[in-house]
Amino acid sequence: MNQITKQKAHIVFTLNGEPVEVAFAPHKTLLEVLREDMGLMGTKHGCELGECGTCAVLVDGRSILSCLMLGLDAEDRAVETIEGMATADGPHPLQETFADTGAAQCGYCTPGFLLVAKELLAHNANPSRDEIREALSGNLCRCTGYIKIYEAVELAAAKMRGEEMTLPKESVYGYK
Repeated sequence: MNQITKQKAHIVFTLNGEPVEVAFAPHKTLLEVLREDMGLMGTKHGCELGECGTCAVLVDGRSILSCLMLGLDAEDRAVETIEGMATADGPHPLQETFADTGAAQCGYCTPGFLLVAKELLAHNANPSRDEIREALSGNLCRCTGYIKIYEAVELAAAKMRGEEMTLPKESVYGYK
């Protein structure tokens, strides 16, 4: 066994609000570190080319594709995965509205969509449909046709602003 295979990188970072230390092979992506070394399976393997968005996580509050970021680059940073999105008080409003509207069908892409939408709503409490579409444009879904996802983000934004909102009667999926 050569020296390179024996080497481990050791980093400290904040994961879902808690300080953590992890050792891993220095060539691993953040996606691999989260899944293989931290045991967090919510962040999904997708294309591993940065084209599908299933591996999106928040790093220092900004969405990134964890398949394109080296695990070493997470040192001294704050990483949030889907496992950290809910609080002790319950699910995040986005998680609730995704469930309520049926925006999560097979669910494989959902963690990435939720975290990217969370970043959007942190910076824009009242996004237009076009702003939602643009923010989520890096995330691909094979199941929903996106309308339910956009509606779920709109409903969560209203809920987070303290407003009651129902979708228009012409909503494709009939959510009221």
